[in-house]
Amino acid sequence: MLEQTFTMIKPDSVERGETGRILARMETAGLVIKRLKMLHLSPEEARQFYHMHAGKPFFEHLVAYISAGPVCAVVLEKEDAIRELRALVGATDPAEADEGTIRREFGLDNRRNAVHASDAPETAREEIAFFGLTLSREA
Repeated sequence: MLEQTFTMIKPDSVERGETGRILARMETAGLVIKRLKMLHLSPEEARQFYHMHAGKPFFEHLVAYISAGPVCAVVLEKEDAIRELRALVGATDPAEADEGTIRREFGLDNRRNAVHASDAPETAREEIAFFGLTLSREA
């Protein structure tokens, strides 16, 4: 059964002009782009998106980083899309990510790690809805 997931290409990757290369890696892995939107999150939107990290020492740095420039929000589809994307993305810290993963190739450090990827079906649905990328059944 096809599954949808969400990814967000983070501001530093967008600024460095890596959006197309990152998306191409996802498409080469068989993930189909269903929706895509470029936008610039406000600090309040960033706080809402990363609400699960509120109160953690890195929270305000994360909010400042993710709202510092444009991001690319993307809905991807494939069988087992969440697991497939997370394997392709790699570990949070690019230095610990496997060779050939997106974060290993494009990430700079633990915070500027190129992309966000949903970790579960519920999270994917929430994140897709947060960015207004929900697909109708006819799409």
